[in-house]
Amino acid sequence: MKPGSARRTALLALRYAALLALVALTIGPFLWLLSTSLKPATENIYASPPQLLPAAPTLANYTRVFETQPFGLYLLNSSLVAALAVGCNLLLSSLAGYALARLPFRGRTVLFGVLLASMMLPFQLLMIPVYELALALGLHNSRLGLVLPHACTAFGVFFMRQAFAGIPAALEEAALMEGVSRLRIWAFVMLPLVKPALATLGIFSFIAVWGDFLWPLILIDDPRLFTLPLGVNRLASTFSMDWRLVAAGAVFSLLPILAVFVFSQRWFIEGAMKGAVKG
Repeated sequence: MKPGSARRTALLALRYAALLALVALTIGPFLWLLSTSLKPATENIYASPPQLLPAAPTLANYTRVFETQPFGLYLLNSSLVAALAVGCNLLLSSLAGYALARLPFRGRTVLFGVLLASMMLPFQLLMIPVYELALALGLHNSRLGLVLPHACTAFGVFFMRQAFAGIPAALEEAALMEGVSRLRIWAFVMLPLVKPALATLGIFSFIAVWGDFLWPLILIDDPRLFTLPLGVNRLASTFSMDWRLVAAGAVFSLLPILAVFVFSQRWFIEGAMKGAVKG
């Protein structure tokens, strides 16, 4: 083997080793969570050395979780909130992004700069005024109140603005010459061309809403309106000594996110490549 070929082989092996290490760090916690949820009560989850594979896998922990907590109701609440929040974010962010990318108006650059600056503010800083607004609107203990912070995000507007900015202006100019209104251009000309970006934003929005814990914890007191993160937290406080049940509830809450990503990964990859680079 030539020295140059041996060097390339060694570099390739190092790259694959680094990728395998990254994969282990990424999926390792989830595999351990899944393993804990499948271990029976007779198996020691604190064994040394740790055992990843359960000695006798069982679904009894999942059955007990559904018997003790209304996880079906939590799933319904999370699904309704996520569907409404994602839909609102896609609609409003695409409208605002189109205006920032295509409509010439005074102060557009300043407004875009303010939008970028607002992305640096953590939600914890805005939590109190948003909570006061929700109370003033009578949204305490309501699913609509859970949707409010996710209805239109600064990241969503920025992402869609970048996607619209990458579309050739000739398509829009041709439609304007035919007398088509701006709203119809947005709906029938521009939106079909940014479907990958819309899909990517939808995935990001869904993950953010589905995994949101802090805002529902502040806004919701009624257990009938709990989302899955609150349900898992309630499960942890109820069975703090049995982490098998907590792990089962956590795995159940993660399954919809994994399903959404698996079935939409093609759009996700395509949108990530096109949506955020151009502009």
